[in-house]
This record gives sequence, C-alpha cells and structure tokens, in this order.
Amino acid sequence: MKMLNLHSCHRRRSRRRGTAVVEFAVVLPVLCVILFGIIEYGYVLLVQQTLTNAAREGCRIAVLQSTTEPYAVVDQRIGEVMHAAGVTDYTVAKTHATLADPTESITIRVPYDSVSITGFFGSRGFNLHGNCSMRKEGM
Repeated sequence: MKMLNLHSCHRRRSRRRGTAVVEFAVVLPVLCVILFGIIEYGYVLLVQQTLTNAAREGCRIAVLQSTTEPYAVVDQRIGEVMHAAGVTDYTVAKTHATLADPTESITIRVPYDSVSITGFFGSRGFNLHGNCSMRKEGM
C-alpha cells in the first residue's frame, strides 16, 4: 500500500512541474514584448530629446551669428550633435530671419523606421521631429 502512495505522490509533483513549464511558455512571450517595448520607447525618447537639443543648438548659433549666411556653422553643429547620438538619417528645414519676421526656426526630422531598434512597434511613415524658434535681436 505504501508503494502506491509514493508513486502517486511522484506523479503529482511531475504534473506540477509540467504545469509550471506550460505557464512559463505562455507568459514568456508577453513578458518579452513588454520588455522590448520599454527598451524601444526609451530609445525613441532619447532620439526625440536629441532632435530637440540639436534644433535648439543650431537655432542658437543662427541667432547669435551676425553674418548673413551662418548656416554652414549651424549645419556643422547639428551634424555633430546628431552624430554623437548615432543618428545619421535626418533632414533639416530652416527658416531665415527677415526684417518683417526676425524669427529663426529650425526643424529636424528623422523617420521612425531608421531609429527603431526592433521594428516591431513602429508605424510606417511616422517621423520624429525636433524644432526650435528664436527671435533674432538687432535686425
């Protein structure tokens, strides 16, 4: 009689282990998606902040330059900031200050697909952008 109880107890433990493995196999993909989503969101947030900083630094240089063509220096500084963050696929749009509107504006756009780590969460055609506008004094 005791032999039967040991065998039955061993079978129950074996079933519990099997249940734990099945539950882990079901939960693991969900946890991986959540983990990669957090990593992706953090990296996209870093790139967004880099775009804003690059636009701000470029706009500041454009405002402080007294020459009529400060944009070679602006493009160089934006390139330095973007290269430091590892972003190479970007476009820059600039609005020059005039007497009627003394506002310098810079907008930098990056396609989401070019900065996506996983490519799983991204939507096609979505762009990240950073922009800055500053008033040029003394015009």
